[in-house]
Amino acid sequence: MAESAGARNARPWWRRILRWAGVLLAGLVLLGSAAFAYAYYRSDNDCAAMHATPPHDPIQAITYCDYGTSDVLHLDTIEKPVPADDQVLVRVRAASINPLDWHYMRGTPYFMRLDTGLRRPAVTRLGVDFAGTVEAAGKGVTRFKPGDDVFGTRTGALGQYVAVREARIVAKPPGVSFEQAAAVPVAAVTALQSLRDKGHLKAGEKVLINGASGGVGTFAVQIAKSMDAHVTGVCSGRNAEMVRTLGAEQVIDYTKEDFTRGPERYDLIIDNVGTRPISECRRALTPNGRLVLVGGGGPNDGKWIGPMARVLDAALYARFVSQELGFMMANTTPEDLTLLGDLIQKGTITPVIDRRYPLSEVPAAMEYLEEGHARGKVIITME
Repeated sequence: MAESAGARNARPWWRRILRWAGVLLAGLVLLGSAAFAYAYYRSDNDCAAMHATPPHDPIQAITYCDYGTSDVLHLDTIEKPVPADDQVLVRVRAASINPLDWHYMRGTPYFMRLDTGLRRPAVTRLGVDFAGTVEAAGKGVTRFKPGDDVFGTRTGALGQYVAVREARIVAKPPGVSFEQAAAVPVAAVTALQSLRDKGHLKAGEKVLINGASGGVGTFAVQIAKSMDAHVTGVCSGRNAEMVRTLGAEQVIDYTKEDFTRGPERYDLIIDNVGTRPISECRRALTPNGRLVLVGGGGPNDGKWIGPMARVLDAALYARFVSQELGFMMANTTPEDLTLLGDLIQKGTITPVIDRRYPLSEVPAAMEYLEEGHARGKVIITME
């Protein structure tokens, strides 16, 4: 027998709400999926146009038109950039690479692609850290002139020239080499701000640097020592003597000892590698200690959200414990670049340079960096 209108109206009100809520949710999911699919297939870059016409004023630079391993990187001939009114044109003399670069190259973790391009990289030049000489300056530039030696950050640093806003660069101190200056921006600023701003390190405190032999770690050991902290470095046995030389009073060989299970408690832990769970790192902290997460993981770890899994874990723990647990994203400022340049000039810190590769061998340099065993920084030189 057919259901009467009265019976239908007698249904509980909450069932009708749930039914329409389900219909609405299904519609939103379908609409969102369609929008994502459209955005995915529309996301592209200018590679086709870039290669369609020979450049009028050619330079060489590393480009990548698709996400992937180092095979997607190519030494390309592109148009020489023209500086805007608030930019300077810098002839790059040296650059350095960071884990940040292989994240962009691979497009991982995947949530990054919401900003960098869903299907293909929207920006096809790679690299951030550089040092070089100003060749031309826009009419609005007041701090720099042709001939000035500078260093700083600009997307596309892996090339012979970059056009960069004057707010992103500072003068290279005399006596500091281009290679040393190019090693500074991402790694040294991250180390400095992790210790000073996020970690609130004070003189006399005990700090542990997990990943003390890497790019950020070698700077962090030296900067912490200059802040009169008691420094413990965690690295492999082959790098132990180098880390001691940089200023660590104690060195833990992670292949033989787990710092989270030792008796020592630290006021601050800077974790550059993410090899231990948050719960275990907490055991190595004092009751009011601080844990600062800096990156971590390799190219094949956590492809969807990457190190953000540990960040979320830390945020959850932080709501229930007295210890401070947080994640560090560096903000490269002219003030900090100048400070670090001065510290290098005075000999307080010294960039550790592991290997040097010419611009044409950036793919090999990236492969080496992805292995996770670089001692300090990997430098790219310009032929």
